[in-house]
Amino acid sequence: MNRVPESVLEAIARGRFGDPGAVLGPHRAASGDGHVVRVFLPGVVEAAVLANGERVPLEWLHADGVLAAEIGGLGDVPDYRIRWRSEDGPEQTIDDPYRFVPSLRAADFADFAAGRDFRAYERLGAHAMRQGGVDGVRFAVWAPNATRAAVVGDFNDWNARRHPMRPIGAGVWELFLPGVAAGAHYKYEFRTPVGGRKSMKADPFAFASEGSRGTASVVAGAPAHAWEDEKWMKSRAARQAADRPLAAYEVHVGSWRRAAGKWKTWRELAKELIPHAKWLGFTHLELLPVMEHPFDGSWGYQVTGFFAPTARFGAPDDLRAFVDAAHRADLGVILDWVPGHFPRDAHGLAFFDGTHLYEPADPRVGYHPDWHTFEFDYSRPEVRSFLYSSATYWIERYHADGLRVDAVASMLYLDYSRKPGEWVPNEKGGRENLHAVELLKELNDGLHERFPGVLTCAEESTSWPGVTRPVREGGLGFDLKWNLGWMNDWLAFLRLPAERRSKWFTKLTFGLTYAFEEKFLLPLSHDEVVHGKRSLLNKMPGGEPERFANLRVLYGCMMALPGRKLLFMGSELAPEAEWNHDDELPWRRLTEGRPAELGAYLAELLRTYREEPALHACEDSWDGFEWIDADDAARCVLSFVRKSGERSVLVIANLSPRRWTGMRFGVAPGTTWERILSSEEPRFGGGGDLPAERLEAEAVPAHGREASVGVDVAGLSVTWWRAGSPR
Repeated sequence: MNRVPESVLEAIARGRFGDPGAVLGPHRAASGDGHVVRVFLPGVVEAAVLANGERVPLEWLHADGVLAAEIGGLGDVPDYRIRWRSEDGPEQTIDDPYRFVPSLRAADFADFAAGRDFRAYERLGAHAMRQGGVDGVRFAVWAPNATRAAVVGDFNDWNARRHPMRPIGAGVWELFLPGVAAGAHYKYEFRTPVGGRKSMKADPFAFASEGSRGTASVVAGAPAHAWEDEKWMKSRAARQAADRPLAAYEVHVGSWRRAAGKWKTWRELAKELIPHAKWLGFTHLELLPVMEHPFDGSWGYQVTGFFAPTARFGAPDDLRAFVDAAHRADLGVILDWVPGHFPRDAHGLAFFDGTHLYEPADPRVGYHPDWHTFEFDYSRPEVRSFLYSSATYWIERYHADGLRVDAVASMLYLDYSRKPGEWVPNEKGGRENLHAVELLKELNDGLHERFPGVLTCAEESTSWPGVTRPVREGGLGFDLKWNLGWMNDWLAFLRLPAERRSKWFTKLTFGLTYAFEEKFLLPLSHDEVVHGKRSLLNKMPGGEPERFANLRVLYGCMMALPGRKLLFMGSELAPEAEWNHDDELPWRRLTEGRPAELGAYLAELLRTYREEPALHACEDSWDGFEWIDADDAARCVLSFVRKSGERSVLVIANLSPRRWTGMRFGVAPGTTWERILSSEEPRFGGGGDLPAERLEAEAVPAHGREASVGVDVAGLSVTWWRAGSPR
């Protein structure tokens, strides 16, 4: 038999040999006639090769279980089995993993290595498949600096010596394991290049995860869910066009509603969450990250499974069923996605193959001081391919209608949350992370090319220019940007007592000075109701009636101002307490007095916003908005018109608790206006001090216009009127 050096046999037996395919499996015999088959079976006491209807005993090459036998000619790739017995177990027959020719080559990873692969998950990860007439799982992992890689799992007693992987080039290790099936738990064990230390890691491309506080990856079978959302998918681009309404209900799935203190499953949520969002009138659900994450308190933002839905709420097909149900109910689904950082948990991406592979080695670039996490190395092409592929995966395999990209500002700036001396300038001496900029541009262009109509939305908190400008015009290419300035200004103003509001009135109007520089979404998000910031209701001054009146004004103005809308779950309930991710929302308030009235008010606002083109069809230019009076600080009254073609809506909001009589507002001559909604309606909890149902333009000049309407304006109120046909 072909001789193998003792040092190599010892390395195999000790789990230190990095190229098992060079020794194990079938190899041409030195004589040229037939093959030598070598296997590694720790604990074996008897073994044989079954081939050509014969049983050929395997002989020991190493006492710890390296055996070999020579078999006759069986072609280039011989077909054989191994029958073996351990000292305390029955005889069993297995397929030898090393008799299967690798189904991947280095050339298959050319795009991955070049940083332009949007579907690397088709090759990397664990794929149940049939090879050589045998069912099993092909494992493939990128770990270019490991000196050895092995698949470990419940199929080999987590023994890394049993199944070392083959290096196939491009830094990728591969192994087909016959007999392994969907549902198997697994990880990879690597020997590091420095010191030969061992580390065990979850699969970065795992499509499912263990859950129940475990950290193993799980082999996912082919999706069994049969999609029924063809109508939605065909119309998605039109539904999500710039002139269509978009109002998102932001949801933390684990605390929306619980059953006996336990998380609801996706299938339970489909029966409850979707009808609730429809009743309120939202067009979309926006889910806080549903990717696997180890720490509940991160709300999903410290992701370890960039391709695996968290097992907390069910299997991958359960999430598909939820999205499908939402689409059939005409609700879009936007997923929160986190390409800015990842946690340092030992089983995750950190120091993955014994080197800083996914993160920069320099902590001034690679360590995130805010969240004590690692940032991605955007300069590494394979890391870019990893992130592009993750984004694509959720859109392609889960029919996501958009991605909300978290913490974009932390990606764009090298000095984000860092003091002088704690960051490294770029090659041009600036503070911009040029590699992150290119990643975001390529991501947006790549997704829009592959999935027309899918939305990308940036949570970007600075004045970075052109976040929503097309890449071809020098922008980052996002469809939408969160307008955090609007949110901060309005909430800061509404916290003020009545006597101080006139002085700070410009907080309400400042946002319109830049409202059309980007395509904005107005958010009242989860970040504003935690960590001591108080609930929305308890940000408002005064007693309970005044606090609810302020909240109605906030919602009424938000729905009327330019920009798409986002409200965090519970906004319809007006909770007294801050959001707690460990508890469900206070659902009793849905039927209690003022909270119930507020919910009805919000539903009516959303219905009118959806159905009235003037409120949504022209969000991104001055063509859709016109101030009547933005300067009435003394009375704290705002007035403006929303427009789309011949349709117009007049909005008057009083941010003071004082009632003003006989006010006049300049409008087009000859127009009439029909009241369509007011926060003063008793059914919404208002005091009933309603203005006129119908306004007629009179030849009384006001606000630079030849005509005006006269209105009595209740304190802390907002009212909408729709224009009738000019006379």
